[in-house]
Amino acid sequence: MTQPEIKTFGALKKSGYAPKKVKEEMRGNLVQLIQKKQSPFNTILGYEHTVIPDVERALLSRHNILFLGLRGQAKTRMAREMVNLLDEWIPVIAGSEINDDPFAPVSLYARNLLAEKGDDTPITWLHRSARYGEKLATPDVSVADLIGDIDPIKAANMRLSFADEQALHYGIIPRSHRGIFVINELPDLQARIQVSLFNILQEGDIQIRGFKLRLPLDIVFIFTANPEDYTNRGSIVTPLKDRIESQIITHYPKTIEISRAITEQEAHVLPEQLSTVTVPDMCAMLVEQLAMEARKSEFVDQKSGVSARLTISAYENLVSTAELRALNAGHKHTMVRIADFIGVVPSITGKIELVYEGEQEGPLNVAYRLLGLAIRASFPKYFPDPQSFKKERGPQGSKAKPSPYQPVIDWFGAGNDLVILQDATDEAYLAHLYQVDGLYAAVKQFYPNADEVQTGLLMEFLLHGLAEFSLISKKGVERGGYAFGDMLGSMLNLNFEEE
Repeated sequence: MTQPEIKTFGALKKSGYAPKKVKEEMRGNLVQLIQKKQSPFNTILGYEHTVIPDVERALLSRHNILFLGLRGQAKTRMAREMVNLLDEWIPVIAGSEINDDPFAPVSLYARNLLAEKGDDTPITWLHRSARYGEKLATPDVSVADLIGDIDPIKAANMRLSFADEQALHYGIIPRSHRGIFVINELPDLQARIQVSLFNILQEGDIQIRGFKLRLPLDIVFIFTANPEDYTNRGSIVTPLKDRIESQIITHYPKTIEISRAITEQEAHVLPEQLSTVTVPDMCAMLVEQLAMEARKSEFVDQKSGVSARLTISAYENLVSTAELRALNAGHKHTMVRIADFIGVVPSITGKIELVYEGEQEGPLNVAYRLLGLAIRASFPKYFPDPQSFKKERGPQGSKAKPSPYQPVIDWFGAGNDLVILQDATDEAYLAHLYQVDGLYAAVKQFYPNADEVQTGLLMEFLLHGLAEFSLISKKGVERGGYAFGDMLGSMLNLNFEEE
């Protein structure tokens, strides 16, 4: 309902307004949206056929919900989106700390005010955006923070006995009365604090310091937890978990396309950056493939997970790396290159947890290895798989199908090498690539209509792809960039260096 011009309890009763429990309110609004073929979770991507139907079933059943999933799986985002299922405005007794319903007041203040003024009791209207409470569970959270406690200062100022209900200070949960309350990372709460939630979930009331107090709170509880927490930091006590009616498992994006849509939605890239830097489809997909490779890498702790924040941060850093190069070179516009992925490394090392083998390898080496795996996995989407030319044979007696990459491999085999610096100007970048015999022809064979800038990117990507398939060598250079050379020569040089 819209905010009406109703200021007193008497006028509210005459208007015909009928209060509803929060869970009934959310259920009714969800039913209307479903009937209109609309979703309250407009910014959630990739959960349309998995998590969202589970949430809708839980809300239709009027359940409290536990979202269980690894980090970066939009658990908190899902909870915040549920605010859209609340009525836009609800009436509350003016001055109430806990959003008292005029038809069912629960606090002593509200009951006394209604008894004193009756139909003249002043009413204010609360917007749904103010009916959402959230608390990050940390080991130092106390029962007083969540539930409440006696306020000695209030008691002294008002000359009240500690046995007087007016001396109470309400915690964040009572202040979320008639709304949604979220506890993030529930296992981080100490067990004794979790026990204090039993009555709230089962009976809907609270107890403070032994007061003969019953506050029938009306709250929808949403909890989030990471499976890793059950062993590393704490656990959800069994009786509490038993009182949470629906446990919903979240997951990472199942396809690169969904992952890319999430990244583009969440990445904070300024308009001035977009006007300077073009991110080709190939590079955008490489960012997402990078996360996919990390989520199955033997060096990365899969129990910890690889957050969607990795791709978001990586995309932002990729754009900034190209922007910085353009600023230093004096270019008004540039396009992202494969060499610019050097700037993505800090986004990788800060977003993954390594297992023992990964720690031995080193975060930087793992990051570069993941980049290489992403290029190798993406290569067959743009060029024929180099391994296919070893396997495919013509009719009996004929030779193996010739590889379009052989002239490039032969050029490096003749002792030539190539250095592509990340900060090279656009002109120098293209000039270096054109030095490689057969590289331009190999790209044009598959992309005859590509313009000069696109061709340059494809030429660079082809070199990286051949290196990942061990047909040529590749190593990083100190200044920032890559040096390509002959694979056999590189192996021989390595052996000499070891000797």
